Amino acid sequence: MPENTVIDNLSLHEFFMEAALKEAKKAYDLGESPIGCVIVKDGKIIARAHNLRQTRQDATLHAEMSCISKACRKLSAWHIFGCDLYVTLEPCYMCAGAIIQSHIRHVYFGAYDPKGGAVCSQNRLFDLKHNHHVEYDGGILEAECSQLLKDFFKSLRAQKKGHPGSAR
Repeated sequence: MPENTVIDNLSLHEFFMEAALKEAKKAYDLGESPIGCVIVKDGKIIARAHNLRQTRQDATLHAEMSCISKACRKLSAWHIFGCDLYVTLEPCYMCAGAIIQSHIRHVYFGAYDPKGGAVCSQNRLFDLKHNHHVEYDGGILEAECSQLLKDFFKSLRAQKKGHPGSAR
């Protein structure tokens, strides 16, 4: 699909970020940090994932890592050229490294991560010289992505304090 295609009054990037947000809501419902990811090739979603590190007790199961694994399996390749990744939170160092290594073309993220973001906030890993250059844009549906994270952590804090009616 062309870059400027509009689907039901949403830009193409917002459309794919909405899909990532649906994944993030699945993580929220599991009690995971609500981060979701989709990988797109030729205008179609080829992989979807959300955080599962708490559920599976595996530090590597960030949404991006799981989504990259699924896309690699789908394409039968470890280098997934021509793919774009949409994620609700700015990638961390581990995920940014996997994105570079898998040859993702472009990363679009929602909320910035001032504490752990490795794309803009804490470091600019994609701007360093590597074997592959990754393009990136942040702030897509930023308010929605940020609000989901805020709601989750507010609920988590209330639950830890034992407030009645606290979620998850």
